[in-house]
Amino acid sequence: MQRKFTRAIFPGTFDPLTNGHLDVIERGRKLFDEFIIAVGTSPIKNPLFKPQERVEMIAEIVKDMPRVSVESFDGLMVEYAIKKQADVILRGMRSLTDVQYEFKLAMTNRAVAGLETVFVMTSAEYGFTSSTLIREVAALGGDISNLVPKIVYDRLKKP
Repeated sequence: MQRKFTRAIFPGTFDPLTNGHLDVIERGRKLFDEFIIAVGTSPIKNPLFKPQERVEMIAEIVKDMPRVSVESFDGLMVEYAIKKQADVILRGMRSLTDVQYEFKLAMTNRAVAGLETVFVMTSAEYGFTSSTLIREVAALGGDISNLVPKIVYDRLKKP
């Protein structure tokens, strides 16, 4: 029996992309035939970088990863996933705190669009990181160089 082609979407705001996100990307991309990093906008978040800036940074970071692409989207992620004919949504989980939220989100995505969700636990060294925390520490002048890719670090240091 031949294996079915599988297209996965890894959605998020990625504002900014962290090493935890990159860890999930590195491991998740090996599980699927095509892997789309979907950079979304959130009307309730106060973004540090514009969506196009995030897409450009992430595209530079993943440029040598076969079968990985980066796109931005507006609106509901499930509508974007349907438009892209995605088979699965990949979500990273850091800790037990994420489980309840992610479980509800996965159940909603299945109920609304029939989309399955695959969870990848981030590596232990990144279990505490979040984009929000990174933005706060960076804004206060803290050293986040070991928590984000170099291109992100350099952009965060620009005045």
